[in-house]
Amino acid sequence: MDLSLSGKHALVCGASEGIGRATANELALLGADVTLLARRADVLEALAGELPRRPGQEHGWLASDVSDTERLRSQVQALAAGKPVHILVNNTGGPPGGPVHSAADDAFERAFRQHLLANQALVQAVLPGMQAANWGRIVNVISTSVKEPIAGLGVSNTIRGAVASWAKTLATELGHHGITVNNVLPGYTRTQRLDQILRDRAQATGKSEDDIAKGMLATVPAGRFAEAAELGAVIAFLCSPAAGYVNGINVPVDGGRTKSL
Repeated sequence: MDLSLSGKHALVCGASEGIGRATANELALLGADVTLLARRADVLEALAGELPRRPGQEHGWLASDVSDTERLRSQVQALAAGKPVHILVNNTGGPPGGPVHSAADDAFERAFRQHLLANQALVQAVLPGMQAANWGRIVNVISTSVKEPIAGLGVSNTIRGAVASWAKTLATELGHHGITVNNVLPGYTRTQRLDQILRDRAQATGKSEDDIAKGMLATVPAGRFAEAAELGAVIAFLCSPAAGYVNGINVPVDGGRTKSL
């Protein structure tokens, strides 16, 4: 199986922690040059120095805020002009929880900008390099809510569905360039996002975080939370040459929790 990413340049968003950080590590292990993107320059600089590195591999970082769409586009265009990007991993922290019926208009606007508009800007910035190479991988980290909405995450459910439809459209448009576009749908994963959800649900219900966690795990056939590295491994496979004929799909990585096919 050809998993080698030697000679490829990967841009990983949300790379300072959680799934983004784990994905960057897996891509580096497969031989890719990795550029980490997140807001905190000091954290990114340290992490870039810790990534696995073979002779000739070069890792870097880019401090940017995905909510500032035009600056993000400009920064990534400059990066790609100097070193074409072959792999783009779109990964951004989810919107705050709460019911959809009481969500404010600006909550939807912020989420739309931070997810769909940021993804669009990033794709447009790196696409010329992928087209020139006739090879590219775009993986969007979204949510199992695109298959089954998750209670208490009204804004997130709405925006994630929009991103999934955007990605499917891109997959159809870009496939003939040798570019694949796929979505990974994390289940309950040990990240700061999970910690936030546990806190929010505990505050909303008066239950303990431990009881909330037990209730969540009761819906997971695997009986445990995922580790970020398990998501990173699936993402890295989709970025590899071996996955060249996998295009336009949603891949749940959720221990079997999603009941739909």
